[in-house]
Amino acid sequence: MRIVFMGTPDFSVSVLNALVEAGHEIAAVYSQPPRPAGRGKKDRPSPVHARADALGLEVRTPVSLKTPESQAEFAALKADVAVVVAYGLILPQAILDAPARGCLNIHASLLPRWRGAAPIHRAIMAGDAQTGVCIMQMEAGLDTGPVLLRQSLDIGVSETTAQLHDRLSVMGSDLIVEALGKLDDLTAEVQPEEGVTYAAKIDKAEARIDWTLSAKEVDRQIRGLSPFPGAWFEHEGVRIKVLGSTVVDGAAAAGTVLSEALHVACGEGAVALTRLQKAGKGAQDVDVFQRGAQIAVGTQLGKG
Repeated sequence: MRIVFMGTPDFSVSVLNALVEAGHEIAAVYSQPPRPAGRGKKDRPSPVHARADALGLEVRTPVSLKTPESQAEFAALKADVAVVVAYGLILPQAILDAPARGCLNIHASLLPRWRGAAPIHRAIMAGDAQTGVCIMQMEAGLDTGPVLLRQSLDIGVSETTAQLHDRLSVMGSDLIVEALGKLDDLTAEVQPEEGVTYAAKIDKAEARIDWTLSAKEVDRQIRGLSPFPGAWFEHEGVRIKVLGSTVVDGAAAAGTVLSEALHVACGEGAVALTRLQKAGKGAQDVDVFQRGAQIAVGTQLGKG
């Protein structure tokens, strides 16, 4: 098929690779414009943009798709279908209607659960046992279109957003290739009205750890926000991110360090902090971190 690919972050790169490897013609790649990044704050192309350049594909980075000019340029590509995954711009109806077979979205949840911007984070933070990928025929609403194909997977008990992200990216890559291969035989399934939830964009204000919550809730917060923005606490005026954890036995006042291995008491139960990162430093496993930080048993990390 002749495809317009629309994506921006790392999650989308494996999908682009899979479409190329499957032999589809990529008419053009749309991605978010380069953004300032790194210490020098120089404009850096998105991961999809960089990969498309390496593949020798045409890349377009419009700020908006609402202008008649941008819509005419898109329609002129005469694509069979557009494949959209974590692109970052709302697609006007003229864009949705331009490809002969419409626009297909790869969404990292089991719709209608977790429509919206942060489905992977939210699934872990909510304690979902399962998530998955849906191939959806796009329409004007927020992730409301009919589903052509879906596949589920179990969320690991210690899995972080980073780990789940990588598994779902591979699953999405395989599923879109499968969907395109049998597009004429797929039946679009209208999403039920029951079970709709929204995966709001992650707010950094959600990241500070409240040790008065139960260990299960703290653990889900830590894993759901790892690696970004990273759940955190302060110790001796230094902000420390926690990038990995597990639920363990233990009881004391909330925030009390119970062991040298950084088991910390919560409102109910305790969590073992397994990977940490001081501000401006690299991430470390807890044993390495403790050689330098030496947060002592009995330390009170506070309530928020």
